[in-house]
Amino acid sequence: MRSWRFALGGVAFGLIIAQGLVQTAAAEPANAPEGLDNAACFSCHGDASAERFVDPEKFQVSIHGGHQCTSCHVDITELPHATPLKPVSCATCHRIETEVYVASDHGIALKAGVSQAASCRNCHGNAHELLDSRNPNSPVFHANIPKTCAQCHEKTAEMAKFHLAQSAPVASYDQSVHGLAQVRGMTVSAVCTDCHGSHDLHKSTNPASKLYWQTLPNTCGKCHENIKQTYQRSVHGLAVASGKRDAPVCTDCHGEHSIDAVKLVTSKVFPSHIPDTCGQCHAAERLISKYQMPGHVVDTYMKSFHGLSLQLGSLTAANCASCHGAHDILPSGDTRSSVHPDNLAKTCGQCHPGVSPQVAKGQIHSGTQPGLEHRAIAWVRGFYLWLIGFVLGGMLLHNALDFRKKLRLHYQRMAQVGVVMRMSLNERLQHVVLAVAFISLTYTGFALKYPQAWWASPFVGRVDWRSLSHRAAALLFCVLGAYHLWYVLGTTKGRKHLRALLPCLQDIRDLGAMLAYYLGRRAQRPMVGHYSYVEKMEYWALVWGSLVMASTGVLMTWQDWTLRMFPKWIFDVIITIHYYEAVLACLAILLWHGYFTMFDPDEYPMKWTWVTGKSSKADAENRHETEGH
Repeated sequence: MRSWRFALGGVAFGLIIAQGLVQTAAAEPANAPEGLDNAACFSCHGDASAERFVDPEKFQVSIHGGHQCTSCHVDITELPHATPLKPVSCATCHRIETEVYVASDHGIALKAGVSQAASCRNCHGNAHELLDSRNPNSPVFHANIPKTCAQCHEKTAEMAKFHLAQSAPVASYDQSVHGLAQVRGMTVSAVCTDCHGSHDLHKSTNPASKLYWQTLPNTCGKCHENIKQTYQRSVHGLAVASGKRDAPVCTDCHGEHSIDAVKLVTSKVFPSHIPDTCGQCHAAERLISKYQMPGHVVDTYMKSFHGLSLQLGSLTAANCASCHGAHDILPSGDTRSSVHPDNLAKTCGQCHPGVSPQVAKGQIHSGTQPGLEHRAIAWVRGFYLWLIGFVLGGMLLHNALDFRKKLRLHYQRMAQVGVVMRMSLNERLQHVVLAVAFISLTYTGFALKYPQAWWASPFVGRVDWRSLSHRAAALLFCVLGAYHLWYVLGTTKGRKHLRALLPCLQDIRDLGAMLAYYLGRRAQRPMVGHYSYVEKMEYWALVWGSLVMASTGVLMTWQDWTLRMFPKWIFDVIITIHYYEAVLACLAILLWHGYFTMFDPDEYPMKWTWVTGKSSKADAENRHETEGH
């Protein structure tokens, strides 16, 4: 029985050897026809002046140097041969590689007529000079791959028409941890083909691609084997293995072409960036809802001592990875997890030596978060909110009564000081209406620009109310402007004011004298007229600003007409002017008008002229006031 088995085994072995010999013979190039050896070919093509020159020395040392020319140029049967020759097919010898390439993105594109798609020659070089991939001079030598791929992919403008995932893949790779390692001579560092493949290159959305999301851990794991093994056992790795596309893979956390070393501040996994990186998923409403994850973890961490310290620039404050791990993250209910209650003392002890299992008796992220914390914290919070309201409310009431009494006495004293009437009742009413309109426009306008600000909260959910309020204030402002125009042109008193407000040479002299006084070059403060350069600058700035804001506001209100008559960029210019003119007006009012009527030590805490109509004590001392001006 044993002899039969031995005999059958010998026959089988013989058949296998025979089959191998037949296949080898089939793959070997046919012998050159008589008189058509390489020497005959080089008698013409070895001449440097030949139309199609082939360097005999380079060919001899190439990987094809041991083959006959007719192995590739199979249609040559005699000399001289007919021209042109048929295109050479690499598939004659490299069948498997060709099958793989034809199914790749490059092969499919080339077949579809995209001439820029990489072919064998584009990557491997001239077939007559082609070197083994282990030769440092070969274009496909491991360290030379980035330069070879860059022949096409660094031409960003030309590549843009193909809508590739990376707009500048070569530049980003060169600055990555892998590219910089290659520059330092670490030739084992990952190059294009390590991640994308070579003949089998596919877009990342293709399940056959080495960059397909479920395949990516294995692709990176070719170099980072230990990390791959750890990751595959983690909650993220198990989720990916089960088909959950939303689970993060290597590139979701580390990046793709722009991967930076962990120690670099630009890295996505640098300590200060880890909350943002983790927050891509753990603060995403869609993922939180889909996988029923706790929705508060990122927010509560950022509000915790660790999170606040991190935001202030601390690199030693605990971040997500400090407690949960990086590649080895496990569910908190897993006894192997670093945040399992039984392991918290050890985990926290890395930074806080000596902590006990008591640390597990409380919420880690949300220890002081309303609705999540221990009930004792809620009691303390309630008590202090009541205490704060009671204490500060009492203080506020006391000081309000004090302020009311003192303000009344101050008003009485100031009313007795003024003798000359500086503002009539009509003018004071105009001032009040202007203040109401201006403040209303400012508030309702900036609430639209900054809807997330706390002071804009009354308009949240009430957009129409904000718009109506802004337009009502604008209408009031315009009506006041029209009335004021009639007042200064149509009344005797108004015309006197207008003439007094016209700029003149004396204003420049007053400004120079005042600056000299401020700088100690003049002992006596100069006297000014009823309207000094201060009031004139403010008045004409108000006129200018009113015209700009009103005209741009009208064009924005009737935006349909504006967009029908003008290009869109004109409308954008109008919006920009309206916004920045508003900023200028508000800041000018605060810094100029606010100072001279409130914060000026001569007038503090307020110039009462807008209420009493009478000039202040400072006016009486520093102005040439005349009654009924």
